[in-house]
Amino acid sequence: MNTFSVWTFDHPDGAAGALRVIERLQTRRRLAIDDAAVVSWPAGKHRPYSYQAGTIDGTAALSGAFWGMLFGGLFLMPLADPDAAAARPGGLARTGLSDDLLQELRRTITPGTSALFLLAGKTALHTIREGVEFSRSDLLVTTLGADQEKVLRHVFGADDAYPDWTE
Repeated sequence: MNTFSVWTFDHPDGAAGALRVIERLQTRRRLAIDDAAVVSWPAGKHRPYSYQAGTIDGTAALSGAFWGMLFGGLFLMPLADPDAAAARPGGLARTGLSDDLLQELRRTITPGTSALFLLAGKTALHTIREGVEFSRSDLLVTTLGADQEKVLRHVFGADDAYPDWTE
């Protein structure tokens, strides 16, 4: 895993539709992703719905704790304490998810929109960009360094593949 990408859509069903396209590409072995999650925020609702989709073979690189912490920090903390959330939205900078990225996500994912979150290699991102036309979508990407990936997998990994991350 070396990219964390977020595809945003201007309607609540866009991310789920994009995930179906990506799942078909995975089935055809045209790309591989490490993990995926969807956020859908129907207009008129006070909070979004989210779920971890993982991969087509039922695996996931990260635990549900990562997605819960990320989505809770993005969407629920501002409801509980808007001043605190604005002052320090993330705290995930060591994992490659900067506060600036999280603030942009909070500004972008609003009622009436959706987002597809992907953890994948650069080649998968390239395949999606080149081979898939996501109409009315925007893309935010951050590239994870080796140390950031190691921390992310150690702290939030779905398995114990990285037992000693301090070396």
